[in-house]
Amino acid sequence: MVENVSPNAAPPYPLAVIMERAFLANRWGTEKWETKGVVRDNLPAGSAEQVIFRDERTTQFLFPGFELKLRRDEAEGYYLNITSPQPKVFVLWRMHDEIARPEFLTVSYNEGTRWADSGENVDGVALPVELLPWIGEFVERHYRPEPKKKGRYASNKDKGVGFRG
Repeated sequence: MVENVSPNAAPPYPLAVIMERAFLANRWGTEKWETKGVVRDNLPAGSAEQVIFRDERTTQFLFPGFELKLRRDEAEGYYLNITSPQPKVFVLWRMHDEIARPEFLTVSYNEGTRWADSGENVDGVALPVELLPWIGEFVERHYRPEPKKKGRYASNKDKGVGFRG
């Protein structure tokens, strides 16, 4: 079966997320979860999460099965991300049965910020370098900066907060 994909859409990129649980020795909490990275997902479809590292203090889990999809309405966010000094993949995760599970991925700076502003658990991890050309090509095709607006200078008719006339 051939999937109906728009000629302007980039094909999805398969990713797996690495989450880490670190045990803490303090009175405020017993463990801390955070996203450690993303890697290309080469596992068979339907693979379950797996432990990839364990020692006495930390455990790392690999969560496969994610697809990074680029959307035209987020092209500005992709541009802002890939032109930043440290481009990132933003991972939204939630606790389920005492395990932090990634739920959504984006490379849009704007979308990642919206998630964080809404109170979700969001971590930004280094963008794999092999994704830069793929995202850059998409941005080049779809991002058009808004034209700069003409500056307006204050006049004596402007009665701002500080005006005492």
